[in-house]
Amino acid sequence: MDFLRSAQVIKECSGLPLAGSLAAAGFPSPADDYVEKRLDLNEYLIRNPAAAFFVRVSGDSMVGAGVHHGDILIIDRSLEAEAGRVVIAVVDGEMTVKRLRRIRGEPALFAEYENEPPRRVCSKAEFSVWGVATYVIHPL
Repeated sequence: MDFLRSAQVIKECSGLPLAGSLAAAGFPSPADDYVEKRLDLNEYLIRNPAAAFFVRVSGDSMVGAGVHHGDILIIDRSLEAEAGRVVIAVVDGEMTVKRLRRIRGEPALFAEYENEPPRRVCSKAEFSVWGVATYVIHPL
């Protein structure tokens, strides 16, 4: 993962125009043609810039959580990896994105996909959580 490149992407997305009106999801309404202010994506998407990084998702095991193959996750390393959160974890050298839960007090990683059993993390495994996913970016 090229963290410097990720930081540059965040910087380049700063200060984009934010329209002054809401976009109707139903019938269109007369819109004001002015810019309310500049939207800084750092301010909106990144809670703690020093602890944030991006990761691209490979595979479809998290589609039930709205995370698809090719999506980009914004990860915050400063958040606590509590049960129920979607995390980036490393198990025995393999990076994965899964929902963190506990089974009998031990960590387990759950996919959000049919027919994929939870992955229990045994006490002998090398296991660490790199961060908590806060946003997912994907095309419509």
